[in-house]
Amino acid sequence: MNLGQWQNDPDIEVPRAVLGIGNDYPPSFELARHTHRRGQFLHATTGVIAVSTPQGAWVCPPHRGVWIPAGTPHAVRMIGKVSTRSVMIEPAPGDALDPRCRVVEVSPLLSALLEDAAAIPHEYDEAGRDGLVMRLIVAEVAQAPVIPLAIPFPREPALAARCHAFLESPSIKSGVDEWAEALRLNRRSFTRRFRQETGMSFAEWREQACIAAALERLGEGASVTTIALDLGYESTASFSTMFRRALGVPPSRYQSERGEP
Repeated sequence: MNLGQWQNDPDIEVPRAVLGIGNDYPPSFELARHTHRRGQFLHATTGVIAVSTPQGAWVCPPHRGVWIPAGTPHAVRMIGKVSTRSVMIEPAPGDALDPRCRVVEVSPLLSALLEDAAAIPHEYDEAGRDGLVMRLIVAEVAQAPVIPLAIPFPREPALAARCHAFLESPSIKSGVDEWAEALRLNRRSFTRRFRQETGMSFAEWREQACIAAALERLGEGASVTTIALDLGYESTASFSTMFRRALGVPPSRYQSERGEP
């Protein structure tokens, strides 16, 4: 399963700021919640990964990567057969890396660098070519465009529980009035609280949750029609329009090319 030296101990004590990792995972493999002393940039070259933290959830198809800051508790679920290439980055004062989890675009350059890094020995020459590769990876991760594939979780317990339950069975038909009633709030109080807690409107959050569910189902090979109906869309066309607006390609193309538009 392991293509790199760090699967069992990515926080191994090595006098280098950046370490490369490469792993292969079988379908549906799960990494239980854990933390790393270093920050981790995690990229799936094949398959889809779903990362969850106490603050939210992030779904990452190929050509995307998720940045997980140092010390962030996180769990990872593999959707389909997954190969990952990632780097562990030592926190440094004044660095340009985001202090929050983010999904970002992985350019062809960054993808090639991550592939190369997985084969670099752990005590590489920092002043040589390998050191240049690692420094360039950090620079590329820091400036990579952010992709809106986040599902932030609220801190308020009752609302957080409702959000977690929704992710188990998402539906675009689930409405504000239904949630407000369940939480014993009026509509205006609910919408205000939801935005305060998540930074998104309820409609935006619900759509992001549906996109995340769709990406997982597409990765598992479900048909676009089945996914659309299961998520409560009136038609495949309306679901495809939403998907294209969010990700730039229709779900049929995403599925046929497995995230390689």
